[in-house]
Amino acid sequence: MRKTTSRIVAAAAAPLALASTLVACGSSSETSAPLSNAGNASTAKHPEWSKYTFTIGDNGGDGSEALAKLTGVFDSAPYKVKFARFTYGPPLVQAAASGDIDLGSVGDVPPITGAAKEYGFKIVAVNRSLTPDQAVENIIVPKGSKLRTAADLKGKRIAVPQGSSAHGLALNALKSVGLGPKDAKLVFLDPAAAATAFNTGKVDAWSIWNPQSAIAVKNGARVLVKGLPPIDQTSSYYVASDTSLKDKTRRAALTDVLKRLSREYAWAIKHPDQYAKALSQEQGIPLADAKASLAAYSNRVTPVEKSDIELEQKLADAFLEAGQITKKVDLPSITDNLLPAGYDSSKLTFN
Repeated sequence: MRKTTSRIVAAAAAPLALASTLVACGSSSETSAPLSNAGNASTAKHPEWSKYTFTIGDNGGDGSEALAKLTGVFDSAPYKVKFARFTYGPPLVQAAASGDIDLGSVGDVPPITGAAKEYGFKIVAVNRSLTPDQAVENIIVPKGSKLRTAADLKGKRIAVPQGSSAHGLALNALKSVGLGPKDAKLVFLDPAAAATAFNTGKVDAWSIWNPQSAIAVKNGARVLVKGLPPIDQTSSYYVASDTSLKDKTRRAALTDVLKRLSREYAWAIKHPDQYAKALSQEQGIPLADAKASLAAYSNRVTPVEKSDIELEQKLADAFLEAGQITKKVDLPSITDNLLPAGYDSSKLTFN
């Protein structure tokens, strides 16, 4: 769920195409839907929620829509839910700020670049990797490349989705060996265009997440820099629109949306075969590729903690220092927890 999947829509087109990409979350007609009764007790107390329709930003095929149908997690909700597909994080954050979506998960950089542009949104929860020792994004090089270390990126062309977590990985990888963004050529391309450039030799390296990274490696590419601490985070962040957060009743309903969403993922992690099928369906990739990248989607949802804010602040300051943003970002001011203290989706139990 990090900034993942088979991004097939151009970033610039995502906000414009939003209306055509909204898909209603259909109620499951199968009585076997494992989570169809989730939340009945809480929602029965809130009949006023029936007037709401919430749009969830699907970050390029993170399995959320397919899992909603499979599990029936929203079947008992009094509100309606729709999904909107985005190519990657920055346009999703922009849509949250404009109120076109209510909730969505992105990597560590899009909230920073969005805040620098003074978009109206908040970080409301964290997706923490259950496999923090496994990179969910990497800087990769083509088969036969002579590049061996991050230092070898000096003067080279690196394909990067601008404003994404992979953008942050590229900057931090360069910084870790004493290089800045001007010491290499950052070629800003959306994931689909970057894949073409990488496969045709028009760039020397590609900073990208799974499954694209995993698929490329399977086809002969090599990992040059792993996206792991201390140069990269393995967490991602839920963002929500100020419009939904400022209305007390709507905010309460949105909290229920987030809890249900975290519940479907918690169930999916315990049913990996079905999770892989959902990812394969949404991303349009072979089932084997979906299984290979499954670790990238194995997360637990929790509130934002002080350590998260500190990590994001450090990254924001690095982006400012590198000239990638022009305005200082104050992370506490764009953080607004929706979940209660101690909430952890990995501790949820199922019948």
